[in-house]
Amino acid sequence: MPVYEYECSTCKKTFEVNQHITDAPLSACPECGQPVRKLISSSTFQLKGGGWYADGYTHEHGSAPSCPHSGSCTHCSAAS
Repeated sequence: MPVYEYECSTCKKTFEVNQHITDAPLSACPECGQPVRKLISSSTFQLKGGGWYADGYTHEHGSAPSCPHSGSCTHCSAAS
């Protein structure tokens, strides 16, 4: 379930709420009842290390392997 961050326009309190993506956004501060706005926060999702992209798709590790059958797909098991 996504976590959304809100800030109150009056008391400046910042808080997080677990909401379904289909839930309506909050409109009032739980502390003072005044209007809130949804904040856009940085994601905590990060890709670290070499991984498939760095290992298989960059020029640092050489070019893609050549076809052993000179490009003829009749020998390829994926072509059937």
